[in-house]
Amino acid sequence: MSLPAFSTQGELFSTASLSGTLFVETDRYRLFGKLVYPALAATRPKLAACYCAETGRVAVEPVLLLGVSLLQYLDGVPDRQAVELLRYHVGWNFALNRQVGDELFHPTTLVNFRQRLQEPELSAVGFAAVLEGLVEAGLVPRQSRQRLDSTAIFGRVSRMSRVECVRETLRLALEELAQSTAALPRPEFWAALWERYVEHKLDYRAEVSVLQQKMVQAGQDARQLLQWVEQLADKTPGGGAQAKLLRQVWTEQFELDSAAAVQQREAQPPGAVHNPHEPEAQWAAKGQGKHRKEHVGYKVQVAETVLAEPVSPGEPTPNFLTAVATQLATASDDAGLPLVEAEQVKMGLVEPSNEWYLDGAYISAERLAQAQAQGRELIGPAQPSPRKEGRLSVEDFEVCVEQRQATCPAGRASTQCSRLEIEQTGKVNYRFEFSTQCHECALRPSCLGKGQKHRTILVGQHHTFLQARRREQRTEAFQARARRRNGIEGTQSELVRAHGLRQARYRGLAKVRLQTYLSGAACNIKRWIRRTAWKLTKTLSATGHEMNLAPAN
Repeated sequence: MSLPAFSTQGELFSTASLSGTLFVETDRYRLFGKLVYPALAATRPKLAACYCAETGRVAVEPVLLLGVSLLQYLDGVPDRQAVELLRYHVGWNFALNRQVGDELFHPTTLVNFRQRLQEPELSAVGFAAVLEGLVEAGLVPRQSRQRLDSTAIFGRVSRMSRVECVRETLRLALEELAQSTAALPRPEFWAALWERYVEHKLDYRAEVSVLQQKMVQAGQDARQLLQWVEQLADKTPGGGAQAKLLRQVWTEQFELDSAAAVQQREAQPPGAVHNPHEPEAQWAAKGQGKHRKEHVGYKVQVAETVLAEPVSPGEPTPNFLTAVATQLATASDDAGLPLVEAEQVKMGLVEPSNEWYLDGAYISAERLAQAQAQGRELIGPAQPSPRKEGRLSVEDFEVCVEQRQATCPAGRASTQCSRLEIEQTGKVNYRFEFSTQCHECALRPSCLGKGQKHRTILVGQHHTFLQARRREQRTEAFQARARRRNGIEGTQSELVRAHGLRQARYRGLAKVRLQTYLSGAACNIKRWIRRTAWKLTKTLSATGHEMNLAPAN
C-alpha cells in the first residue's frame, strides 16, 4: 500500500481552524493537538517503513491511525466506537488535525495497523515518541531517579486443568491434520480419536479417578497420533503448528516409565503450555499463604521518574513513565531491571539511572556489587536469608568474604573456608566451617540441626554487599528513602483502572507488548496534558488574565 501526502501544517478547512474558538487553552483535545500530535508526526518516517513506497492503493495515513490508537487508550473506547468518534466528535478531529470532509475508514483498518506495529522495532514507536516529547519539554531528564515494579497481566484465555489442556490440544491437532492430510489414507485409530476428542466433550463432573484415566488415555492417544505424523514426515514434514504444539504439550505432561508405558508427570516444568489457544500465556504465582496470587498470562515491568521536590496541593504529578517492558509470566524481576535499562537506552535515555527505588525482588548480592561498580544506587530491601526450624541463619553470622573469615553469634571464628565454583554457571560460592567450636557452645541447640555435628554456612562471592544492605535497611534513614518506591503502586493502579493494563486485549506476547506500550503512552499523555493545563492556569491567574479555563480531564 502506498502512503498519501502528509503535512503537519494546519490548513484552511482543518477542524482546528474552523473550531479553534470552541476549545479553551486548557482543553485536553486542544493540548493533545498542540503537544502530542507534533511528536507523533515526527514518527512518520518510521511508520512509512511499513508500507510500499509507490505501489498498491493509497493507505490511511499512519500518523492518524497512531493518534487514534492512543486516543482509544486515553478515552477507553474500542475500534468501532473510535471510528464513530471521528465522525461526530469535534475534539478528536481537533486533536488529530483532520480536515473537514476527510473520509473515514473501516474499524478493521485499526486491526491491520496494529498488525504492522507488532514488529519489535515499531511496537514502541508511540511510547517512544511521547517520551521524547516529554524530554524536549523538560519534563523528563535523560538521567534521573527512577522506581520500578512489575505487575501481572491476565491472558485472554480461560484457565484449563491439565486434562483439559491435553484434550483441547489433541482436538486442535486432529482438526488441523484433517485438512492437511485430507488426500492421505487415515490410520485405523483415526475414527476413535475423532469421536473421542472432536465430537465429544469432557464431563467435568466425573470423579477424580475417571479424570485421571482420561488423562492417561489422552497421553497414549497423543503419542500414537504423533508417531503417525512422524511416519508422514516426507509428505507433511513435522506436521503443522498444532501438531508441533501437541508434541510440546505431550513432553510437558507425560513421560515413559521403565516399561515404556505412558504415565503423567507429577509436575509441569516452568513455562509449560496451560491453554493451547495462547501457548505463550504462562502460569505464575506470587506471595505465600492467603496472600498468594496466581495467574496465567504475562508480566510487565513499569518504570517512572522520581522527582525529589514535593508537589504543592492540587499540583498534578511531575513523574512520568520511562519504560514498560513486557515479559513472560515466569520471568524473574531480577532480569527485569537490565531489560528496562536496555529499552531506555533505545529510547534515548542515559543508561543507567543514578538511583533506582526497588522492592526486594530486584535486590541481590550480584546486583548490589554491579551497581557499586557503576557508581549508582539500588535502594530497596534485601530478601532475608532462609531459617530452618527456628535455627540461627546466615544473617546472624559476621562474614567477610574478602578475608575468608566468618564469626558465629558466639564470637568464634571459622576454622576453614572453601571456594566452590559451579561448572555449568560459573557462579562462585564460599563455604565456612566451624569444625571445633560447636561441641560445648551454649548456642548449639539453636544453631545446629538434628544429627548435625558442627555448623557450616554457604554464601556467594558478593555476600558482603548483601550483608551490609540487610543491616542498613533496619535504619530509619534507609526506610525513609525507600518510601519513594511506594508511588509506583499508585501508577500501576492507574494503568490498570484507567487504561486496562491488567487484562490482555489480544493473544500472544507480541500483541500484549504493543498493548502495554499504548497503555503507557496514554498514561504519559494524560499526565502531560494535566500538568500543562495546571501550569497554564497558574500562569494566567498570576498575570491577572481572565479566561474561561476548563480543567483538563
